[in-house]
Amino acid sequence: MKNTVQMITYADRLGDGTLQSLTEILRTRFDGVYTGVHILPFFTPFDGADAGFDPIDHTTVDPRLGDWNDVAELSQSHTIMVDAIVNHMSWQSKQFQDVLAKGEESEYYPMFLTMSSVFPEGATEEELAGIYRPRPGLPFTHYTLGGKTRLVWTTFTPQQVDVDTDSDKGWEYLMSIFDQMAKSHVSYIRLDAVGYGAKDSESSCFMTPKTFQLIERLREEGAKRGLEILIEVHSYYKKQVDIASKVDRVYDFALPPLLLHSIFAGDVNALEHWVRVRPTNAVTVLDTHDGIGVIDIGSDQLDRSMKGLISDEDVDALVNTIHANTHGESQAATGAAASNLDLYQVNSTYYSALGCNDQHYLATRAVQFFLPGVPQVYYVGALAGANDMELLHRTNVGRDINRHYYSTAEVDEQLQRPVVQALNALCRLRNSLDAFDGEFTHELDGDALVLRWKGEHTSAQLTFYPGRGVGVDNTASVASLTWSDAQGEHTTDDLLQNPPVVA
Repeated sequence: MKNTVQMITYADRLGDGTLQSLTEILRTRFDGVYTGVHILPFFTPFDGADAGFDPIDHTTVDPRLGDWNDVAELSQSHTIMVDAIVNHMSWQSKQFQDVLAKGEESEYYPMFLTMSSVFPEGATEEELAGIYRPRPGLPFTHYTLGGKTRLVWTTFTPQQVDVDTDSDKGWEYLMSIFDQMAKSHVSYIRLDAVGYGAKDSESSCFMTPKTFQLIERLREEGAKRGLEILIEVHSYYKKQVDIASKVDRVYDFALPPLLLHSIFAGDVNALEHWVRVRPTNAVTVLDTHDGIGVIDIGSDQLDRSMKGLISDEDVDALVNTIHANTHGESQAATGAAASNLDLYQVNSTYYSALGCNDQHYLATRAVQFFLPGVPQVYYVGALAGANDMELLHRTNVGRDINRHYYSTAEVDEQLQRPVVQALNALCRLRNSLDAFDGEFTHELDGDALVLRWKGEHTSAQLTFYPGRGVGVDNTASVASLTWSDAQGEHTTDDLLQNPPVVA
């Protein structure tokens, strides 16, 4: 994966709502800023029950957005990542509709999981209670299949029916997705919800040994097609470290809440510990299309005796501080307050979670860019976007608080803000210095965390001291940056007022 800054975005939320418009904005407004793009689901339909993560046809571009030629055109200037939704598909897909009509007589019947698929002899209360699910209740929905009522496995929503990845039809379906991506100049595939994709009785049905077998099989098939695989799993941090040793790339989902904790508590010790133990084959993010995960730094959800990177009390304080910083907006969008809930995430833009503090925002982005891994910036974060309460109230979907629609004119307006210009400057610095392909070291210096890179021709150092931002003027800088290039050594103690300039 190219070691430069990438963007994460929907195809329809920057510009006029098409792939062509997205391409034009990336090539002009963000030229030199984002060299790759993770395009969130643009398949048919892109606006279903779960914002494209419930595809009816995973191999077809929604014609309202464009076609595969548009994806190929974008690949001429940017590397492209897309989603392979491993665990489920839409109940409206032709395959499941055939099963609804014909039941066991359908050729696609083996492709979908029911309760009896995994528990042919029935399940005890203890076995059912042991199934891990990111939302309350059991993962089953009543569907009538060929006249017979069955409990169909639906991990996320009733509209997202789970695929049996052990079945020939299920595997054939997944490989058809991989084949289409390889033909369409896609470089990377994110395996969405793969942690739930391999069901097994007498287990939690989440990140089991069988899951790792599935991941390895998918990884091998991706490699045959020249596709690099990124795993998307929210889980206990030690599981993340274990997962990373078995895959090409894994998200560093612990980083976003740890940085918030550092800012709120003025303490970098937990963050420094994570820097020491975290996997380096990571994709670093602060924000995505989902909420801000807290499961990734707390104690193990399945065994509370396994302590987290911070205490559960500190996790609670973190969540409460986000709610306070957003004046209750995140609380209105999180958990049972809104539909499409995830109990392990707080729904807010990262900028709003930080109280819209420009200095804190730029400091956390700088730490993200300085940690080993490939950085990705969500499109709302790229424009330092605040919570979209109007969209949330219109849809009552919690995550929509962080899924604003930006017209081209609004993009141009936001690009004039100093915080956005400073973020773009940080991106250009990250993209231009060979130091970030070199040797990484770090240390604690009193209450500050120092991150260093040294390359063949350049070097860079970031000092992060969040304690300076606690209880003082909120315009105070909490990071300083030094770098060297062909023009000499440069320093800035204020990323907002004096952002780095790349020669």
